[in-house]
Amino acid sequence: MQPGRFQAASFFVSTPPTINRVNTILYCSRWRECVAFYRDGLGLAAAFENDWFVEFELNSASRLSVADARRASIQTAHGSGITMTLKVEDIRAAHQMLRQRGLDPGPVKKHAWGADVFYLRDPERNRIEFWSDGPVTVDSIEG
Repeated sequence: MQPGRFQAASFFVSTPPTINRVNTILYCSRWRECVAFYRDGLGLAAAFENDWFVEFELNSASRLSVADARRASIQTAHGSGITMTLKVEDIRAAHQMLRQRGLDPGPVKKHAWGADVFYLRDPERNRIEFWSDGPVTVDSIEG
């Protein structure tokens, strides 16, 4: 098989597996600060935690975990190449809530595809994009 090409083996089922839950794990050198950021700053509830790993519940099917890179087999990416996108119902209310909690989100902007967005970085420098639907127009679809 050539690199980058996949072949379906005859023993594989033709339908992909059903994914019931998604969990993104961030490996952090500033673990305690990241746990406080997600727990206190963003207000996320912990679904599981121990002395080096905390799993936060985003919704019934999504989790975000923060692992202490000093205790894990995978090292931190120091925020390089990572953007988490979180869709919220009310972008301005989310922005205001984060400012009230002492965080420094960037300004709310109109994205090229028409969504309202703002960005925030966690203590590890991972970029978080908060967004909500904007009005869909021909310009925002083509732009």
